[in-house]
Amino acid sequence: MERVVGLWINKSKPEAQTLALQIQDWFEARGWDVLTEWLDIVERQAQFLISLGGDGTLLQAAREGAPFGIPVLGVNLGRLGFLCEIEREDVFGALEKILRQEFQIQERLMLKAIVHQEGADDLSKLVLNDVVFSRACTDGIITLQANLSGEPSVSYPADGLIVATPTGSTAYSLSAGGPIISPNVQAILLTPLAAHTLSARPMVVSDQELIEIILASGEQCLVTFDGRHSIKIHSGETVIIKIAPIKAQLIRLGSRSFPQVVREKLRDRWHE
Repeated sequence: MERVVGLWINKSKPEAQTLALQIQDWFEARGWDVLTEWLDIVERQAQFLISLGGDGTLLQAAREGAPFGIPVLGVNLGRLGFLCEIEREDVFGALEKILRQEFQIQERLMLKAIVHQEGADDLSKLVLNDVVFSRACTDGIITLQANLSGEPSVSYPADGLIVATPTGSTAYSLSAGGPIISPNVQAILLTPLAAHTLSARPMVVSDQELIEIILASGEQCLVTFDGRHSIKIHSGETVIIKIAPIKAQLIRLGSRSFPQVVREKLRDRWHE
């Protein structure tokens, strides 16, 4: 079998470009082919991807690699780096471990969102982090009705709503006051944005729930998938969210546990 590795590079970061060249030289010296074009990576069936950037870059790589079963190693060149497995200074030691097969594959739950709009074909999106519903204009609030497996559950009169995976619980949902969920928990999180009622609280539901979000009031709402692609829905239109049939695959070296990551990334630096 060919020995092929793919690089997923955040081209807005000069450091990522420099590191990519160093990694390419390192692999080629060991008889590996290094690819940077996505079509080539898929066609040549790369054994794994290396993401060079931050959590956003890793999300893109993992989301694209999931349908092809390609695992991703995240190298953090950003600020927080909740998802990335290693920092810049640890890269080549980590690559030595991978070549010695000293790693594990961690599967991450993904969601499939299906947008139903009047007079248009259904739109389907695969997400690893979250589906975010937000006001499309500055006037007034919107009300989002959440039905779970066909049964009305809760209404959110708010500025918006986040439907997140455990992976996404440490992203936008966290800043909105949602709980952190371990990636080992198979669940889906609903977090309101600036709710206008005290009864609208974050909810953690089973990954087996079929979630229907309806724009119950308000003329229109912006729906954003993993912070990248957006679409407007109008009053009465719905988005169905359920677990995807595939999972993202992240390479883990066993160097940091989830509690350790939380402790490191969220420690209160005012008390250091």
